[in-house]
Amino acid sequence: MIEQIRKRRMPVIGGGTAWWSFLHITDAAEATALAVEHGQGIYNIVDDDPAPVHDWLPELAAMLGAKPPFRVPAWIGRLAAGEHIVVMMTQSRAGSNVEAKRELGWSPRYPSWRQGFAEIIPNEARMAA
Repeated sequence: MIEQIRKRRMPVIGGGTAWWSFLHITDAAEATALAVEHGQGIYNIVDDDPAPVHDWLPELAAMLGAKPPFRVPAWIGRLAAGEHIVVMMTQSRAGSNVEAKRELGWSPRYPSWRQGFAEIIPNEARMAA
């Protein structure tokens, strides 16, 4: 996905009004272990800071030093990428980690996607070199 953003191949479709939740892999591993050991249900394991596409995608592009993503109308998105992608960019809703925090005593080490992205971008750049 990072390479697609760098090449401006991941546009904001429609209003970019879908809300996304993100999760750092270390948070996923910790929450999984807690759920296996102590869980009694199904949990959303996500960060504390869900964000609409129109916020996180341009900010991630800026963090990468890339140009801002193109913006395309939803009807063009449907033609180019299909209905599923348009829904992901315009209608999806973020998850809530409230139950996981309450029942598992879990909290993400990276409570915001901004922190997680800021950590993975330098690592990704080293791996690409």
